[in-house]
Amino acid sequence: MKVKIFFVLLLLINSGISFAQPVKEHGQLKVVGTKLLDAKGQPVALHGMSLGWHNLWPRFYNAGAVKELKEQWNCSVVRAAMGIELNDSGYLKNPAGSAAKIKAVVDAAIKEGIYVIIDWHCHNIKQKEAVDFFKTMATAYGKYPNVIYELFNEPDYETWPEVKSYSEELIKTIRGIDPDNIILVGSPRWDQDVQLPAADPIKGYNNLMYTMHFYAGTHKQWLRDKTDEAISKGLPIFISECAGMEASGDGPIDHEEWNKFLNWMNDKGLSWIAWSVSDKVETCSVLNPSAASTGNWKKEDIKEWGNTAREALKKYNRQ
Repeated sequence: MKVKIFFVLLLLINSGISFAQPVKEHGQLKVVGTKLLDAKGQPVALHGMSLGWHNLWPRFYNAGAVKELKEQWNCSVVRAAMGIELNDSGYLKNPAGSAAKIKAVVDAAIKEGIYVIIDWHCHNIKQKEAVDFFKTMATAYGKYPNVIYELFNEPDYETWPEVKSYSEELIKTIRGIDPDNIILVGSPRWDQDVQLPAADPIKGYNNLMYTMHFYAGTHKQWLRDKTDEAISKGLPIFISECAGMEASGDGPIDHEEWNKFLNWMNDKGLSWIAWSVSDKVETCSVLNPSAASTGNWKKEDIKEWGNTAREALKKYNRQ
């Protein structure tokens, strides 16, 4: 009997070690200068996975998938990418259903004790709809330190003045409800022209960061150099989407360049989110169609990019 009790206690202790509680450990995040700090004033970098567009892969928007990403992939953050314009399930045509999918992920992340990015996953300005959505999200979740708001995934051809004006309106809306949680602001040209907000940042609000996205098969040293320059000018950067293949999401994984990005991000203390939890027949989808919707993914369910991203998460998010 004593031996049995010993092994039960050992299992409980090991479970506590294996599944850390990032939000319990770091608490309310804040931005000081170019750094993301935790509630104790210590630098923190979040690493995690983005779910694919909610209106294309809704089956992964559930508590089981979030639990799997936290426990088996060591994610300290997940990103809920709400599709806006695509098909009848996008937010423009189905706002209630879309918001419900996002809330399922946010609720699960809060339960699991990890951070969660509420991502307005759009390439065009839809200001009225975005204001309404973020007002709802801030009202529901502004009291939780888990939440991060991403205002605009990858502006494509919009100018920085257009993106800045749009973002300022959304920031004003969110800050009227939630004064503290981190807000991520998009950069023009698919989140690569970070030099533009660096030269003309949004003023009058705290806890803002600016997004940079990269795909290692396409974006090379020039984007790291450009981002370094933006940081040197005082711009706080958060890499809310990245992957190892070409920008199309397909093609071979450039492991050498991916590792260069990983080392660079680690040296700079940058947070990063890998794309994406989906089962499309393309390189950047981490799962095969055989993967269960609610987690418990087997070896054969995880594709090459999934193994690569998971390996990086286990390396940089030690639990």
